[in-house]
Amino acid sequence: MNQRAMMKPLALILSAIASLALGGCDPVTSPPAGDPPLAGAKIGGPFTLSDKHGKMVHWDQFKGQYRIVYFGYTFCPDACPTDVGVIMRGYNIYAKNHQSLAGQIQPLFITIDPARDIPAVVGEFAAAFSPRLMGLTGTPQQIADVTKSFGTYYAKGKQSSGGYLMDHSRNSFLMGRDGEPIALLPVDQGPQAVADELAYWVR
Repeated sequence: MNQRAMMKPLALILSAIASLALGGCDPVTSPPAGDPPLAGAKIGGPFTLSDKHGKMVHWDQFKGQYRIVYFGYTFCPDACPTDVGVIMRGYNIYAKNHQSLAGQIQPLFITIDPARDIPAVVGEFAAAFSPRLMGLTGTPQQIADVTKSFGTYYAKGKQSSGGYLMDHSRNSFLMGRDGEPIALLPVDQGPQAVADELAYWVR
């Protein structure tokens, strides 16, 4: 029998065994072509906020990690819970096939309503969606500064007997390992679209 003909099936078998052995690892994907959509944009920057324990959290402490950043508020009746739910379901879909890389992504929920969203409240809100999601709050000035650096709009609505609502942007930012802007996650297209976007950019 032709020795070269025998080696070809053997190579295929060895390749299959190697694939099985690597089953728990992240799939190997080719790097994205071209620059990220937000490359060079002046979005993001240093901040100091508070986590659910009131502990100071600095933007630079996430250096080396990707970051998902969403601005909203816990008393939001519809948009915020919907968006955050899609983001975290998308993250979970991504994590199933990219376990090690998913651990290098930090999702952040930053309130635009610091008067009501004290640390414990924003922490409880974040925990309702995922233990991976970090809720952050701060003083009115700290929130004004961080929203300005991300180009995010927010404004307090009229007071009523039921309280007040907040108007705000609904962008979900994907930021890189050095804090650079990469892309806006397609939250309006559902969890799978979010997972696909993460798979495309996170390396």
